[in-house]
Amino acid sequence: MTKILVTGATGAIGKSTIEHLLKKGVPSNQIIGFSRKKESLKDLAAKGVEIREGDYSDYNSLLHAFEGVDKVMLTSAVAFTDRFTQHYNIITAARQMGVKHIVYMSIMRKEGSGRIISEVTDSDRFTEQVLKSSGLDYTVLYHPPFADLLSFYYDSNPIENGIKVPANEGKMAPATRDELAEAHAEILSTPGHENKTYSLGGSYHISFSEIAKVLSEIKGQPVSFTTITAEEYIDGMIEKGVARHVAEFLTSWVMAIEGGEFEHQAGDLERLLGRKTKSFRDVLETFFV
Repeated sequence: MTKILVTGATGAIGKSTIEHLLKKGVPSNQIIGFSRKKESLKDLAAKGVEIREGDYSDYNSLLHAFEGVDKVMLTSAVAFTDRFTQHYNIITAARQMGVKHIVYMSIMRKEGSGRIISEVTDSDRFTEQVLKSSGLDYTVLYHPPFADLLSFYYDSNPIENGIKVPANEGKMAPATRDELAEAHAEILSTPGHENKTYSLGGSYHISFSEIAKVLSEIKGQPVSFTTITAEEYIDGMIEKGVARHVAEFLTSWVMAIEGGEFEHQAGDLERLLGRKTKSFRDVLETFFV
């Protein structure tokens, strides 16, 4: 019996990964949800999923959590934390406790690109290096931007205020968090994914200027699009109460999108899902129609 542990189980992707494992017929007694907030997962516990409490920074809690576990889904730690130490702890503790396979959620990088997204790129590369040299089986999943969270990068009321970003026609291939979680579950529940990497770009390209056009069509009224400078973008967010370091972080993502960092479509996500992903129009219509 293969025991699968999913970290970050209270987060959207971690929890959805567990739910998709259940949908795929993995017995609940083979699934473990790992979180700092055990009480937040009563709904999964009610379905028979074992919940183990711990913290990426608490090595002893990881040793306890990984007891009897065969596969670990390493949901990456959030930005503005010590991702280096947290991810190293998980890989090292997993190896110590006899885990056989770790699946890691990384961020898509354009081949040959030297772009560094602060708080993400360096720690992703570090984690991948540690994982590949650990002696464990690994699978690295390169995530695109989340289609259901792209509104973070533009005005919360784009219909009235338009979309103003330091970008123009740069393309990305986003996918929803639920689609990515379903791909996680497919990899965790089926053999043959050991020591492989997958680039999980969605089926459709979109740019910020095209997002404005799609919004215009859905709402039946013009939605303006304006290219502004990075500093204007940062200043605008700060005026809305966003901390400067967060504003600069979001700006680096927009600039990466404009530079084509996330436009690659390998077809891996479609093959894992057995279908095309949702278009961004489909995603927007769930919010606006």
